[in-house]
Parts: sequence; C-alpha cells; structure tokens
Amino acid sequence: MRTYETIYIVHPEVVGDGYTAVVDKFKGILADQQASVLKVDEWGTRKLAYTVKKQGRGTYVLMAYEAGSTVVAELERRMRIDENIIKFQTVLLEGGYQEPASASEDAEKSDDSDDSDDTEDAE
Repeated sequence: MRTYETIYIVHPEVVGDGYTAVVDKFKGILADQQASVLKVDEWGTRKLAYTVKKQGRGTYVLMAYEAGSTVVAELERRMRIDENIIKFQTVLLEGGYQEPASASEDAEKSDDSDDSDDTEDAE
C-alpha cells in the first residue's frame, strides 16, 4: 500500500453538522475500501487565492492515508460528484507519511543549540 495525502475544499456554506457529515463521509469511503486513515487535519475556513465555482472562501481538510490506487480513484470520483466539494488534489507521498514536528519540539531544539553556542563563545 502507498501513502497518499488528499486536500479538499468544502463549500463555505456547509457548516455545523453538515460539514461534519461531509468529513465523515470521506473518512467512511476510505474505511469501506480498506484504507488506513493516518490523519485528518481540519484547517478551517480560509480565503481562496482565486475564485473557484463562484466562491471566494472555503473550508480546507487534509487527509493522510495508506491505500491502493483504485481506492484513490474511487475517492476522487466521489469528490467530483459531491456538490459540497469545491476542489481537491491528491498527492503520493513517496517517503511515507511523517508527522510534522510540533512547535514546542522546535523550541526545545533551538534552546539546545543556543546552549552549545554559548560554550563555544567562552573559549
């Protein structure tokens, strides 16, 4: 199985339970196809770079999952049919999915490197 990331934009007028139903629908499609969902990241409503289907805003959702190519084809087919989806794109992750480092981990790494710089200056 390969690792994929699909980002899709939900129509901005779909909110609350309707929005949750759309996200759950696409997670369910992957589950029905025996795909392994690694992460679903909801980015919230943002302004689009350009107008898509007469919309200037949209709600972004990023899904990372492991599946076969037929699963991706079925997921994209259903996204094309769904009127609540403005736009989508799927990318194959060749190195697999890696969880991005959190901000607190980055801060700890920079603190450690700052300490080593101080000892070099003292010499």
